Amino acid sequence: MKTELKRTDVSADGLRFAIVVSRWHAGFTSRLEAGARQALVAGGAAESDVHTFYVPGAFELPLACLKAATCGKYACIVALGVIIRGDTLHFEHVAGETARGIMQVYIKTRTPVMLGVITADNVEQVETRCGEGPENKGYEAAVSAMEMVASLKRIEDANPVAVLGKDI
Repeated sequence: MKTELKRTDVSADGLRFAIVVSRWHAGFTSRLEAGARQALVAGGAAESDVHTFYVPGAFELPLACLKAATCGKYACIVALGVIIRGDTLHFEHVAGETARGIMQVYIKTRTPVMLGVITADNVEQVETRCGEGPENKGYEAAVSAMEMVASLKRIEDANPVAVLGKDI
């Protein structure tokens, strides 16, 4: 079942976003970046408030995301990459550690970092996830980014410290 991504209560208006893109499989990751940018601008972000940064490969995404998250300029980071299974265990190591590293940045900095990294068995699977519009996984990650920023703002506005009695 596919998550519904047509949200009317989220907006990127007035917010800044970082898109961190792996150059490995650039023919695909450039399409993911275009999809993410399209979603953010359609959501109200100014083109000048969406900054793209490139790294060599997916394994390097967490460090660049950490730098973007700790600089204090961005409401959310969108991490984009493509990892295609090969004949060795390299895929498992890179995919697992990339996801783990991105999650650590998310938790450590309390800045949303959306995982827009495609892990696939073959090029055909990647191709289907790099299409146009909402079917593009970069687009989906950017919509999730806007939703997370809105959700965290609603939680902050509700004063969860008073509700829960402790810092979360």
